[in-house]
Amino acid sequence: MQSNVNPSFHDAEATDDWERALISGNGRQGALCYGSPSALRFTLAHEDLFQPVTEPLPAPHTAPALPRLREFLDTDRFHDAARAVCDLAAEEHPGYAETRWIDPLIGAGTLTFTPDPPGDPGSYRRGTDFTTGVVRQEWAGVTADAFVSRPADVLVVRITGTGGTVRIGGIDGDPEQPIAYDVDRIGDDLVLTGRFGGARWAGAPDGWTVAVRVRRTGASVLIVARTVTGLRPPAEALAALPEAGFDALLEEHTAVHRDLYQRVGLDLGGHPAQRLFDAGRYAIISSSGARPPTLQGVWSGTYAPPWRSGWTIDGNLQAALLAVHATGTPELMPPLFDLLDTMRDDFRENALRLYGVPGLYAPAHLGTHGRQNHFGPVWCLTFWTAGAAWLARLYLEHWQHTGDRSFLASRALPFLREAAEFHLAFTEIHDGRARFSPSYSPENDPGGAGEQAAVDSTLDVQAVAALLRGLLTITEVLGLDDPDALRWRGLLAALPSYRVNDAGELAEWIDPRFGDNHEHRHSSHLYPFLYGGDPAFEENPALRAAAVRAVRSRLRWWLSEASDEMGYGLALLGVAAANLGLAEEAYAALTRLTEAYWRPNLVPTHNRDHMFNVDVAGGFPALVVAMLLRSRDTGPDGVAHLDLLPALPSAWPSGSVRGLVARGPVTVDLTWTPDRLEATLLSPVDRTVHVGLPAGGAETIALRAGHPLKIKTG
Repeated sequence: MQSNVNPSFHDAEATDDWERALISGNGRQGALCYGSPSALRFTLAHEDLFQPVTEPLPAPHTAPALPRLREFLDTDRFHDAARAVCDLAAEEHPGYAETRWIDPLIGAGTLTFTPDPPGDPGSYRRGTDFTTGVVRQEWAGVTADAFVSRPADVLVVRITGTGGTVRIGGIDGDPEQPIAYDVDRIGDDLVLTGRFGGARWAGAPDGWTVAVRVRRTGASVLIVARTVTGLRPPAEALAALPEAGFDALLEEHTAVHRDLYQRVGLDLGGHPAQRLFDAGRYAIISSSGARPPTLQGVWSGTYAPPWRSGWTIDGNLQAALLAVHATGTPELMPPLFDLLDTMRDDFRENALRLYGVPGLYAPAHLGTHGRQNHFGPVWCLTFWTAGAAWLARLYLEHWQHTGDRSFLASRALPFLREAAEFHLAFTEIHDGRARFSPSYSPENDPGGAGEQAAVDSTLDVQAVAALLRGLLTITEVLGLDDPDALRWRGLLAALPSYRVNDAGELAEWIDPRFGDNHEHRHSSHLYPFLYGGDPAFEENPALRAAAVRAVRSRLRWWLSEASDEMGYGLALLGVAAANLGLAEEAYAALTRLTEAYWRPNLVPTHNRDHMFNVDVAGGFPALVVAMLLRSRDTGPDGVAHLDLLPALPSAWPSGSVRGLVARGPVTVDLTWTPDRLEATLLSPVDRTVHVGLPAGGAETIALRAGHPLKIKTG
């Protein structure tokens, strides 16, 4: 009785550490699969299982103090500006006397199977089949297969070759607030109920329920488990579980999961990047459900995950999602838009209370709410106003890669319009020039001085420019004569030019008072090179050269022994390098990521071998894609602009990839050798495409809807 499972990799690490577990998930539920022949462990999680620890508060009412904050910033009193926000917040509500966090994503419980008798630890090995989502653990005569079904929304485990006992309990560790656990046994079945204690507030969840059905035959043990938020009567929770067997559930699940996973196929001749490309895509697919992946995807084995494992939008979430469009899985993106829909009222309230303006203000940390509650005298996050503008770029990316005009009109345009409304009111115009004050370049301190408060961060200007250009494009594509178009054009024309510092690098702050700090994990001023570009760099070779120098300066630090954190930042830097045509620099970033930010379970970490985190799982495939295919934004004329193998490193002399999606959209398959390139392009509509070739030439071709066209060189 062996299912059709072919693990994509194997290792022999028996462990009781959930961070080194193998992963399976359907986006809604996740399972960490680990243990040994003495005991198999399956730690369960749910995308909505955030423990209520910190009551959401309205964002601090700092709008009346904005003139004073700006005066502090004008007179170089940066710490005073950040401190003033904290003092005002604490005066308004005592809950702001200490730093407030979002609520933590916690594990739902650990299901344990104890074999009888225990197996031989020397024969233990394990692996994950990325194509089916099945995790296999095995030892002499025993096989345990587990997967989380997308259609049935359950964890399914089958153990063959041994009997044993099944139990369930809470995860290891101590919660920040009390949780009362109860386990009901009904025959061989189990139901775990977790009830939240501690301080409660309106709308706080009451707990969750895990139902476990156990069925035994002479040859196997079948376990089916489901986690749901909210409290359910045990009999009702068990009755809701599917009756089908392992093979039927796997066949149903595989049809869905395999379709997503096999949209793209990469062959680099066995280069290590090929397997990590697959592993990263697998993790993001498996952790995208009704919500996008959190910092830990849809997995948690702790009550205190780093940064609470919510959605951090000053780069983390964007990295996790950066490859979903280019690898042909656009349906993984709308869960983000659905999440943002639930928070729009909070974003509007933030804008009014913080700055007294309409529109949307999205804070850096999102969880069960969208209120700006997390900030401090150094991490002055209320000064970061680019959040909604950056999120708006993801709406544009979805349209650019799908061509979905209905989405453009019904979802993208309303969000972009409100995001722009904030900046139209917040931005000061002096002598025809826009000014962003306060400002913040994510987590960096100008000149390494320790103060993060600033004015005119380059990211602010880049993100707002992209937002305004996007609005003008959308309205033209939709044939709308929008009454706000004149205001959008006015602010776009007033945005300041990018600054080049004394070292000839693109500066991270346009205000010359702020020096660059390259010894830092973020590189937010390279934002345009994560997406479809920026006309300023296309029109000005000197500015593009400054961006190249900025990439190289930041990369030198990343490749030194001084850097040991936030691998996704290196992935984004590599993407920027690739989009600038820097093949060897992009490959250097990829190599460091390959060597330092993946564990043997093929799940990435935030720091080197530290902190289970899936941001790199999205950033790594995005970097590989950026080295093989570059595309610029498609404008109202519908003409697509793409470049083939724009940053191909010497380490990949031959290879192939199928199923990449360029902006347009245009689907691209590539096969290359040292002296030949063959590309197949496909568009869903009639389209003109400008194609840049690796040798420096270019072609303009006409694609007919649904008719693939081949390009050959060499």
